[in-house]
Amino acid sequence: MSRFSEIKDLVMALEADFEKFYDKGNQAAGTRVRKGMQDLKNIAQDIRKEVQDIKNQG
Repeated sequence: MSRFSEIKDLVMALEADFEKFYDKGNQAAGTRVRKGMQDLKNIAQDIRKEVQDIKNQG
């Protein structure tokens, strides 16, 4: 379950940047949001592969 916590922590860490970008128009925050979303995508892909590997072993 540590992978789930990793995703949750990443999303929570981005909350302030989401607010700064969408509510205040802060462009630098938008860059951080985009980077965070890319990190999230990579983590999700790793988890998908991990789950598939575990399923295939059983």
